[in-house]
Amino acid sequence: MVFYCALFFSFLYFKIARVHKKEERISIALLVQHLITAVAIVSLLAYGFRYENLYVFVPMLFVFATAASMMITAVQVGIFVDGKPLFGLTQIYRYLSVLSVFILLLISSLWITQIDFLAL
Repeated sequence: MVFYCALFFSFLYFKIARVHKKEERISIALLVQHLITAVAIVSLLAYGFRYENLYVFVPMLFVFATAASMMITAVQVGIFVDGKPLFGLTQIYRYLSVLSVFILLLISSLWITQIDFLAL
């Protein structure tokens, strides 16, 4: 379950980072954050191909990519209450580093439990 949560949040991070790159200027610190998270996401995909069932893993890639894209597109279009935006992209950009740390923690916990499992 942790693997699929990490996979969904990874797709969400990727979509937010892509939109942020198109609309805002990227600083060096944010570029380093994207690089570290990208390496972690590649290791997550390697974990998935190695330890997960492919007949479940591959369709979930498409489902999570579609769901993350639809979520960010809904925020881009706008969710309005009484003429004011309820939630905007600037609020999402503020939490991008928190999402990155959360993804890194989930992925590292997967690899650590797998190493502990192999040691037994």
